[in-house]
Parts: sequence; structure tokens; C-alpha cells
Amino acid sequence: MDLSTEDSFRLNVLLANRPQAIRIDESKLIVYGLGPQGEATVRLNPNARPDQYLRRVKELISGHVLGSPGGYPIYLSRWTRMGQMRDESLEQLLLLGEPEAVVAAVCSPGLTDELARRAWWAMEDAENARRMLSNPGIVAGKMGRVLVDYLIDYLPFETESDKITESIRLILQTGLVDADRRDDLWKKASRKQVYLVGFLQALPDDLPPSADASPRHLPEPIARLADAGNVCAALLRRVYSPAGQAFVETVAKVLAKPPSQDVVTATFDLLREYFAAVRPDGDPDLSIADLIGDAERFATTESPDSHVVRLLRDTPDIAPEVAAMRVLSGVGYGLIRALALDPSVLGSLMRRKLTPVIEPLQDRLGLLARGR
Repeated sequence: MDLSTEDSFRLNVLLANRPQAIRIDESKLIVYGLGPQGEATVRLNPNARPDQYLRRVKELISGHVLGSPGGYPIYLSRWTRMGQMRDESLEQLLLLGEPEAVVAAVCSPGLTDELARRAWWAMEDAENARRMLSNPGIVAGKMGRVLVDYLIDYLPFETESDKITESIRLILQTGLVDADRRDDLWKKASRKQVYLVGFLQALPDDLPPSADASPRHLPEPIARLADAGNVCAALLRRVYSPAGQAFVETVAKVLAKPPSQDVVTATFDLLREYFAAVRPDGDPDLSIADLIGDAERFATTESPDSHVVRLLRDTPDIAPEVAAMRVLSGVGYGLIRALALDPSVLGSLMRRKLTPVIEPLQDRLGLLARGR
């Protein structure tokens, strides 16, 4: 089966004019080409079933671009998504009219700002925007702000918690959001815990100031030990600061009414990372009872951690806070698994089932937030 004479001629003219990117609207049977002067359009006139005809169109394009009529080799998608496609091949990928080829290009660390512009024309998509904003070179170029603006506008349409938190994190980490837009996102976050998780991921030590977040007094012996390199004392100083108090209170707000298990586990990851200094061995995968028992043994002058021993010898009254940090440093999926909670359980039912885990964590967050 051959293409119609008219379509073959017009597609060859399009390709002869060296387009920068090609996009195919399969539902409308239109091929678009991006050139320096704008878009060129080829409306197809199929003489066979649309799916068969589109395959022939892609074969013609691939034969011209790659010298092979096989189209984009889908089996290469795993390599290209992992960033193993050669940089010199990226321009070719954007000429194939294949969404998977565009994804391969945006995943490449060699993507330039100009190629990002072409890829965005070829396939505007929130996932592609997130992929490109993970590339520092794209963030620093002209496309960075375009992609940030798109993700902000698209946020109300996102439905998956992990996508929302990733978008918020990337938007904030780029540094391309002015104060007014950041404040607007923060106001929305006051009603959406999933937004708060994105803020916590991006700005754990630079959250917008809260009227309730004020510094705790750090006893002089703890400050002296922190200056001397005591890891546990330095972590207490971080927690006692205004930024640390904002972090603790924001986490408590998320855990007060999490909408999904994804939000809970993402918050656990944040806590484990924030308090990692008192648990350098990482996630212990323990139940809440085991975590508490471990923390009680840890926060004593018999602790295996010499920093804790030195700290508690100078300031024994700080032991409850040290134990609290140790508990929070060990939260993970083990807490949920111990409750045998079905992954499909959400909302208020999920929160009731998680109460035996969340309440002890909230108690310890409260202890660290001005000792309440």
C-alpha cells in the first residue's frame, strides 16, 4: 500500500524544508512541521484504514530522517528513558512524529534549551515538563519559566498525589517563581496537604513564615556542643530554629489529615531524611512499638552513639527530645505494613486505621514544637 500521490508529495516537501520538529495528530490525520517561520501543515487524505495509513506516513518520515522505514524503535525506549541516547541523535528523535521519541529526547541529560523548545512544541505534557525541569540546563534557559508556568496552571487538573507533590517540588526548586505566586501556592497548600508535602520536599529549611512558628530557646551547653561538631546537638539547633519549628508544625499539619497513603509515606520519607543525623544507618523498617523501644534505649547515657552520650551528660533534661528525634528518624513503610492496611483504603477510614501510628508521631512532633 502506497501513500496517495498528493500526500507523498507534500510530506516530501515538508521534509525537504528541514523542519525542526514534527508532530502528528492521529485523530485529525494532520502532520505538523515546525520551522523557523512557524508551522507547516499537511492534511492527510488516506486511501486505506487510518491506522494503516498512519503507519505508512511514519515509515516515510523515518526513512527520510533515520534512513530506515521502521519508525522509532520502541525497544530502545528503555535506554533512552535512562538517558543513554547519544546527544547527537536528539534532533532526529524530534523529527519522527512519535510521542515515545519525544519522551526519549526530554529524558536525555544532553537536551539543550533549543531542543527543549522543539520538544515542547511537539508534545506539551505535564510529565514532559517535570522531566525537563529536572535538568538544570533547561531550568537555566528560556524554557524553564515556560515549563514552570505550565505546571502551575496544570496543578488543578492533576489527580495523582505523587505527580502533584513532584510538580510543587520542581516549581519551587527552580527558583523561577516570584514571591506572589509562591505565596499563592502556599495559601492553596493550607487547604491541600498534598501541596504541603511538595513544599516540605523543596524547602525544608525555607518554608514561608508562620505566625505560630517562633524559635525555641537553645540551652547554651547544646549550642556549644553543636559548634563543636556534635551531630545530635546540631540537629536540635536546626529543629529549635524558626525554620525548624515551621518544618515540624507543617509535618504535623499534613499528618493530621492526610488524604492518601502516598501522602503518608512521602511524609515519612521527609521525616526520615530530616532527622537522619541520629540514624545514619537509614530506614530500620520497624513497627511503632519497636521504634519507641529503640528510641528509649538510644536516648540514654548508655547509648551506642557517643554524641548522644556527651549531650545527655551535659543536658540530661533533653532526653525526651532526643528520643523523639530518634523515633521520627525511623518512620517508614514498616509502620503501615504492621497495620496490614489495604493500599486501596483512603480518606477518613485510612486515617482511623493509622491512628495507632500517627498519634505517637504527633506526640513527638508536639514535643519538638516548643515542647508542648
